[in-house]
This record gives sequence, structure tokens and C-alpha cells, in this order.
Amino acid sequence: MPSTEFSEQRPILLLSLAAFASSASMRVCDPLLPALARSFATTTGVAAQTISAFSIAYGLFQVAYGPLGDRYGKFRLIAWTTLACMAGGIGATLATDFGWLLIFRALTGAAAAAIIPLSMAWIGDNVAYERRQATLARFLTGQIVGIAGGQLAGGAFADTLGWRWALGSLVGVYFVVAALLFAERWRNPAVDPPVRAATAGGGHFLAQTLALFSIRWARVVLLTVFLEGMCFYGVLAFIPSYLHQAFGLPLSAAGAILGLYALGGFLYALGARRLVARLGETGLAKGGGLLMFLGFVLLAAGPSWLWALPACLLAGLGFYMLHNTLQTNATQMAPSHRGTAVSMFAAALYLGQSVGVFASAAVVDAASPRWLFAASACALPLLGLAFGRALGRHHSARPG
Repeated sequence: MPSTEFSEQRPILLLSLAAFASSASMRVCDPLLPALARSFATTTGVAAQTISAFSIAYGLFQVAYGPLGDRYGKFRLIAWTTLACMAGGIGATLATDFGWLLIFRALTGAAAAAIIPLSMAWIGDNVAYERRQATLARFLTGQIVGIAGGQLAGGAFADTLGWRWALGSLVGVYFVVAALLFAERWRNPAVDPPVRAATAGGGHFLAQTLALFSIRWARVVLLTVFLEGMCFYGVLAFIPSYLHQAFGLPLSAAGAILGLYALGGFLYALGARRLVARLGETGLAKGGGLLMFLGFVLLAAGPSWLWALPACLLAGLGFYMLHNTLQTNATQMAPSHRGTAVSMFAAALYLGQSVGVFASAAVVDAASPRWLFAASACALPLLGLAFGRALGRHHSARPG
């Protein structure tokens, strides 16, 4: 049952700030790829390993954080891992060769892995299902602004002070957010209630994971979000370098254009309550796929960089329509061990992104990013349609 002992508004705001820091760190390297390639005398595809290293560690560490959050407290773990992100950020900022940069990016991803999925699980524990999708959409504003902020900062620093300043600026952000989270835990102990004995004593991770994968609907949600991460996030990382190389845009401008996809997500968050009421979960999934199709078609076929403006906005709006629907269902896949379930959801998303980045890097080095955009334009509407239909069948089969 959701807790009624305290107002969840301030904790959700702080969790949204933590999500801002995590997302900014995740996406800051997108517009930095050409600058990193020049700095370390390598190709853009190889420089993209800074994104993959973060994403792989982010995905793999979900298997630890979910059960730990269920056992020791989700808010507590979010506070400590937000602070731990500083170490990886400092190391990445000071890295003197590409290998060390990859190691510290991976360490940052491993620490940041706890923040967004455990925040979603905390919301699932404390907010009733009928309010949860709109609440998750409000929480997502931090993640969305972080995505845009990371990309804007990366592009701006790449064109001015250099990539080290882009990574170093995030260290201060993590410190401030961690301080606010620890202060909230001190003044409001209800954000970390005592863990139920059944959760603390017997919830072995392997048993929880097997139980999760025994649920057919959970398998559908996890497979869908894996493919979503591969086809959307795996391709998204190459938009700034494409705009820079194909049309001669400064990296700051290319990063700002990509930030319009986050603006699309912000528009969704603002209208989420009305969209959920009007379209329902099924309509959001199908409509999101259609908007992503339009966005990637414009990117693939557009003869100038101006086409990327509506393309990124439409793709972002469509992505969050589908992704927020997936998130809401992820919080209800296994309520008895919600932290594990949502962490596995995040693991599937970012492992999908890692696969997508590796595959996309090979295409970028061998051919043209336009082929990536065309492939996503084909895959994402089919994914939205398939999940929308599966969601309709799931709701019809659910008792009551």
C-alpha cells in the first residue's frame, strides 16, 4: 500500500534532481564525440565507447541495486550512490589516456545505475497506481532536463573550454544533489521506513529474478524496453556528430538541436495527465511509435540541418509517450519486490542502448548515419504498435 505518513512531493522533487544529474552524466558525451576523437587521436566510433562504457556498467549493476534497495532502503541507496558518482566524475575529468577515461566513465555509470530505477520503485511504493503514471511523468522532468542539460553543456564546453570542463561540471552537481538527499533523510526519516522482515530476510536475488521472468507480462515489458533502448538511444548518440560533420554545425549548436528531443519529453510531461486520460496506455504506446517514425524519417531524408529541429522534437515526444507507459507497467510487474523488477527494467533499457551503440558505431564508421535513422524509422513504430496490442490484451485478461 502507498504510504500516507508524509507528503511525497518534496522527496519526489529531490529524486527528480538526482535523476537530472544521472541523465546529464549519461548524455554529456553525445556532443563530445568529435572532440574526444581529436583529443585521443581516434575515430568517432571508437570515441563512442565512452557512452557504451557508461551504459554497460549502468545496465549490469542493476542486478545488484534492485535487491539492495528492497532490502536496505531505496532512498538511502540513492543518496549514497549519488555521492559515489563524484569519484567517477573526478577520475574521468582528470583522465590522461583513453583507457582511463573509459574506466572512470564505467565507474560513474555503475554508481548512477541506482538513481532512476530505485526512484521509480520508491514512487511505486508510495504513490497509488491510478496517480502513478502522471507522477512518474513529473519525476521524469528532472531526467529530461538532465538529458538536455548534459547535451547542451557537452556541446558548449567542447567548443570553448574543452571536454574536461564538461565532465568536471557534473562533479559539483552530484555533490549538491547528494547533500540535499542526505538532508531530507535526516529531517524526514519516513522516506526510508523500516524494511519488512519478509523483504529483508528471504528475498534472494536469484529467486526474485526467476520469479520475475516467470511472469509472461514482465517478459513482454523487458523485451520491449530492450528493443526501445537499442533502436532509439543507440542511434540518438550519433545525431550531434552527424549534424556537425554533414552540415558543419558547431558542436554546441548540434547538442542544442538534439536537446529538442528532451523538450519533446518535457511537453509530454506537462500534458501527461490529459494525454493519459484521452489516449489511455494503449493509445500512448501506438501514438508514440508513430511520432518516432516521423522524427527519424525527417532525420534520414532531411536535406539540411533545419529538418532536425522538428525531427528531434517529434522523436522525443513519441519516445516518452511509449517509454512512460513502459515505466508505469514496470512498477507493477512484481509489487512484492518492486526494486528488483524496476532495476531489471532499467538494465534491459541500457543494455539495449549498449548493443545499439556498438552496432551503430560500426555503421557510422563504414557508411552513413542516415542508414541508422532509416532503420529506427522502420523499427520503432512496429515496436509501439506491437506493445500497444499486447497492452490491450493484458488489460483485457486482467481480473476486475
